[in-house]
Amino acid sequence: MITIGIESSAHTFGVGIVEDGKILANVKSMYPISDKGIIPMKVADFHQKHAAQTIRKALKEASVRQEEIDAVGYTKGPGIGPCLRVGQLAALAFAAAIAKPVYPVNHAVAHIEVTKQIYGLKDPLALYVSGGNSQILGIDMEPQPHYHVYGETFDIGVGNMLDSFAREAGLNPAWGSTVAKVAKDGEYIKMPYTVKGMDFTFTGLLTNAAALLKEGRSIGDVAFSLQETAFSMLCEAAERALMLLRKKEIIVSGGVAQSERLAEMLEIMASSHGKKFYVAPNEFNADNGAMIAVVAEKIHTSPKKGVSERLSINQKYRINDFKLSWL
Repeated sequence: MITIGIESSAHTFGVGIVEDGKILANVKSMYPISDKGIIPMKVADFHQKHAAQTIRKALKEASVRQEEIDAVGYTKGPGIGPCLRVGQLAALAFAAAIAKPVYPVNHAVAHIEVTKQIYGLKDPLALYVSGGNSQILGIDMEPQPHYHVYGETFDIGVGNMLDSFAREAGLNPAWGSTVAKVAKDGEYIKMPYTVKGMDFTFTGLLTNAAALLKEGRSIGDVAFSLQETAFSMLCEAAERALMLLRKKEIIVSGGVAQSERLAEMLEIMASSHGKKFYVAPNEFNADNGAMIAVVAEKIHTSPKKGVSERLSINQKYRINDFKLSWL
């Protein structure tokens, strides 16, 4: 069977095509982000203008005709409302044209599931780190299969924190990856470190970093210290969960999973306990349509699939509210 997935939760309009678990195409159009961040309606307009051509490009890359598609998936949330709406409408229109079923997908679940599929994993501990959220997750079968949140940020996601620091520091583009480049030659400055069990907070860290910049401290030193402190907090909380839940593997997924330093720290932590660590190629940690197609295919091939969810959008769609119907 062949499934198409549409991702539009933020600045990326992505289209992926999967056939029996194999990714045939993963195409995207990205709104250019300035140091002012994202203006929702402008990004939604961009998605609307690029939707049809991105879908056509994905079909061409996969060597698949529209009528060969068996199922359609789209990002229901979480994400930016106007952007999610464009993807939803594109999916509904595409599915209506070929009279095939549509499946709403949780964005965070998709990031985790595509990583699991790439490496053939079944039940790893998952550290999900994105702009909007940061969570430690594992599958719970009761009362129905879902991802249970064992730990998460109390305030902002680590990606949001890094991007906000980049804007405060006047970096362009104002992304976490730019912070990583600036941090390479920095020296450590002690910063606020807040971990409570398997939960963490980042606003105090961000406030302190901004204050250090105003004091005239080196941007390289502040960026290095900010990154090291934030990633150490994530590693400590993940390590605690890994031991308590007795998982054999840990994965990291989401936009911030593209950080080489975070992956390095998690690898060291996992190997020190004889555990396996996995991170997908950057293509699948950045927002993409293939991850949506992977989950939609799982739902479509499940005997328990049903259409239990409304074909709507949900900007604050919690990962633990999404049913893993294929388990």
